[in-house]
Amino acid sequence: MPEADKELVSIRRFLKERLQRDYTTLRGYAEERSNVRLLLQRTAEMGESNSLLLIGPRGSGKTTLINAVLADVLPNKAFAENTLVVHLDGNLHTDDRVALKSITVQMQLENAADGKVFGSFAENLAFLLQCLKAGGKHSKSVVFILEEFDLFCAHHNQTLLYNLFDVSQSAQAPICVLGVTCRLDVIELLEKRVKSRFSHRQVFLFPSSQRFEEYVNLCKELLSLPSGDSLLLAAERIYSLQNIHSEALHFSRNHFDPGEYGFSPKVRETWNKQVGKVLATQQAKSTLQTLYDFDISEAYLKNFLFRLVAHLQPQSPHITAEKMAAVGSQFESDDKIELLCGLSVLELCLIIAIKHHSEIYDRDPFNFEIIYARFSKFAKVSTTMQAVERSIVLKAFEHLRIAELIMPLSGGAGGGVGKVQKEFEMHKLALTYGQIQHSVQRYQALPTEVAQWAQSSLI
Repeated sequence: MPEADKELVSIRRFLKERLQRDYTTLRGYAEERSNVRLLLQRTAEMGESNSLLLIGPRGSGKTTLINAVLADVLPNKAFAENTLVVHLDGNLHTDDRVALKSITVQMQLENAADGKVFGSFAENLAFLLQCLKAGGKHSKSVVFILEEFDLFCAHHNQTLLYNLFDVSQSAQAPICVLGVTCRLDVIELLEKRVKSRFSHRQVFLFPSSQRFEEYVNLCKELLSLPSGDSLLLAAERIYSLQNIHSEALHFSRNHFDPGEYGFSPKVRETWNKQVGKVLATQQAKSTLQTLYDFDISEAYLKNFLFRLVAHLQPQSPHITAEKMAAVGSQFESDDKIELLCGLSVLELCLIIAIKHHSEIYDRDPFNFEIIYARFSKFAKVSTTMQAVERSIVLKAFEHLRIAELIMPLSGGAGGGVGKVQKEFEMHKLALTYGQIQHSVQRYQALPTEVAQWAQSSLI
């Protein structure tokens, strides 16, 4: 393999791994990061028990913030030796029994008490609480990380949450409970007895409405190659993650190793110069502006850049504005429009009839009979839709409902499912007029009369 191709493979692999497997680099949220770090340090060094909730939309960086804080405090030998990290996930630990078994395994208590740990739920819980309560201020501290915290609120009687918060409120073994959730109303899900024991510390993470120039700079940073010194510093930081003695918290084992890579100054300078040049062009800025208008989160940008880097080949080894535009067009596509373009001509005709009804009657609900009457007027003068049986049209209408392009009204006129015949059940349109218009323009081999009917309800 030529030297230039080897360099490209190395660059592509490095960028893809950094975009996909860098779990500890957090940009922004300095104050929130400092608050969580201080909480963990006080638990480990001063024996204080605390509880805190991290709340924010998916992809905002909640888990990354916890990982980054752990990477900050793990080089401290006192923290690494005196702290146990227990990781639970609401999607995996679906009830308190499963969660308790996982806790006992992660705290390395499964061989204690002659195997009684894995007896009944009550024995398991009593033993775990006895272990936690037997400790004092100088015991090993335990950090509980509860991903999908809102799912733990659905467990029977919220027994696990009640006992964890109860221990954190009393002068027993120091524990820190960190809950991670995307639900803003999560406090309302807690029972009164649980809520009274929660410290009510909440940290909200929302993607900052950064200026577009900062967004472009972030893109440049994610595509640039770092210097050798930066790679070594990052590798040392990642190496400290080995101090996490937890089988459940596996991000440390899956984290990419910057120490495996090294780029010559000439290669790095040439690559970074090319990236800067491309991002300065108007076409690249226009593509990034479209992404920025749709979603300002870093996770969305990383997803875009990963696809962009994956397109690099020896024949075209550089990122160009044209490649960015091509990949960006995939992100601009509307799933509903793609779905509409895959419908049969009959189904699209029903969508057009629904569109006309909604325009005339200001998005009033409709049923099959109303739409069939409008469709029949068009079918009488159409050469394409003549002699289509009513049963076939009803089947096409049901298919639109299954595809969720039209939605049944849960209540109101007509009532719910089963109370009326399906022909008379009321529905509402789940599309915008613009989506219908775009799909008509893009539909392959659509009869001219159908396209003309889409423009005007007059027949």
